[in-house]
Amino acid sequence: MGARSGNNYLSAMRKLKAEVWIGGARVEDVTIHPALVHCARSIASLYDMQGEHPEAMTFRTADGDRAGMSFIQPKSLEEVRKRTAMFRRWAEYSHGMLGRTPDYLNTSLAAMAAAHEFFAASDTRFGANIANYYGEARKHDWCATHTLLNPHASRAAGWAGHSDADLALRLVDRTGEGMVVNGCRMLATLGPLSEELLVFPSTLLKEEAADEPYALAFAINCNAKGLKFICRDAFDAGRSHFDAPLASRFDEMDCVVIFDNVAVPWERVFLCGDVARCNRLYGETNAVVNMMHQVAVRDVVKSEFMLGLAAKIAEVSDATGLPHVRERLAEMIMTTEVMRACLRAGEADAAPDRWGELVPARAPLDTARNLFPRLYPRLVEIIQLNSSSSLMTAPSEADFASALLPEIERYLAAAGAPARERVALYRLAWDVAGSAFGGRQTLYERFFFGDPVRMASTLVDNTDLRPLMRRVDDFLKRID
Repeated sequence: MGARSGNNYLSAMRKLKAEVWIGGARVEDVTIHPALVHCARSIASLYDMQGEHPEAMTFRTADGDRAGMSFIQPKSLEEVRKRTAMFRRWAEYSHGMLGRTPDYLNTSLAAMAAAHEFFAASDTRFGANIANYYGEARKHDWCATHTLLNPHASRAAGWAGHSDADLALRLVDRTGEGMVVNGCRMLATLGPLSEELLVFPSTLLKEEAADEPYALAFAINCNAKGLKFICRDAFDAGRSHFDAPLASRFDEMDCVVIFDNVAVPWERVFLCGDVARCNRLYGETNAVVNMMHQVAVRDVVKSEFMLGLAAKIAEVSDATGLPHVRERLAEMIMTTEVMRACLRAGEADAAPDRWGELVPARAPLDTARNLFPRLYPRLVEIIQLNSSSSLMTAPSEADFASALLPEIERYLAAAGAPARERVALYRLAWDVAGSAFGGRQTLYERFFFGDPVRMASTLVDNTDLRPLMRRVDDFLKRID
């Protein structure tokens, strides 16, 4: 089939019938449920772009089919930049507010498939499995999510008698057909709107026999028997695009995933019990760099959107000339330019890896992924500061259709916009900086790749500081 349409995606989701729970009730159809319908349509719109812009959004495969550009295994800088352009087009649709669009995992699968020998070194079947799975994912253009973390209760048995190890996803049996896993994983963003669930190690395991049951990498259908998705509260409460311009379109649901003795066929297993390879999976396959590349593009787009919103607020409120407003705008400009520079450096210094892919340089992209979680909350704060009380004086769309219209138009107009335009702008600012949707965005960015302290430590580990220290030594010798 190759690159799919939005209708194809929605039809597949209607047929899937995964076990999704929201507010204590099982969801019958995720494509029409009030908490999920609008995001489902947004994902469908992304897929439609592939048919609308095939040269920019897809590439021709060896069998003559067209596949989504995020599946490409770049061999040249031109192909890396084509993938960047595709990432950007999808990110611009939501202004970066959709963090788990399908391209995020597609690009990591492409890297893992290129590095199939890494998996084959553990078991020859696993190398073939990852290559075949990538081919099937590309052919069907699946929408996939993944689980990030094991639940955290206590390192020792707590009041309920459970420890983290008791609750974590783990291997409980091997059969001729596959393996059986049990436990819990979180956080599966976009889980209810995905067809496939990818399970990879997200934290380092101890290289000892006790940790082997937790050393797993596999894929499973989201409608597999025993698999349950438990959703958080919805932030899309059925409001109009005027009242909630972002939440009413882009509330990608986050889930806890329960594995109740789920059977995973051997052909969908990529690693099992190999602690050392699970710990090295992301780095040695360069999947993490491909993921950083997609995220860096989205971070650029999101920074640009926040800067544009702040500039528009300043213009409408006739505040662009105020020194404190200009200083804050300058701060946002610097953030945006730093994100752009990191992305550009990552692309410019791309080099072939041992598996044959041309991979963007890790260091600048690693810098971007460590900086943005620190910078985004400040972008939100600037929107709050520059909007001030206007965030709280924004009537609803229903008010504009009521007898209040003459008063609203008289008293809520601004120097740079009539009342309806001004209110729409500040409702957008509220959805970014004050609503539940906006709060979730800030939390999401803070922890996108995990604990910021651990990420910083990883950055230190992956940076060779010895040449710089030798320069200090050489200078000290010159002083003598």
